[in-house]
Amino acid sequence: MKVMAGFYRSLHVLLVTFIICMLTLFLNEPASAQDTTAYMRIARIVVDGAQLENYKTALKEGMETAVRTEPGVLSLYAVYEKDQPTHVTVFEIYADEDAYKLHIKTPHFNKYKTTVASMVKSLELVDVAPIALEAKPK
Repeated sequence: MKVMAGFYRSLHVLLVTFIICMLTLFLNEPASAQDTTAYMRIARIVVDGAQLENYKTALKEGMETAVRTEPGVLSLYAVYEKDQPTHVTVFEIYADEDAYKLHIKTPHFNKYKTTVASMVKSLELVDVAPIALEAKPK
């Protein structure tokens, strides 16, 4: 059973990585893998199904505000699994680790965290490093 769980976890990571690459390719300005100062993380979230639409609304609002108002927030992408819509993955790219630390202290981030506290069943944060992030200019 543990072998299968590990297999499905690996499959999930590959799927999320593919989605992130595709989103970066089509939605973002060019980014360089040589930019080693960028701070990146993936948030894996499981949401209470009964509150999913409210969660999506809160997440969209928080992300839009962060990207619009924080110079250090370079990009935020949120996706959900089609077969398990309560499984949400957020890919975050910040100018550097200090930008991330500032982000989690902002009023809009705190509003998001307070709003979704009862909606989130689990949260896993994973720091990641780029291999390649390439995109066509808009």
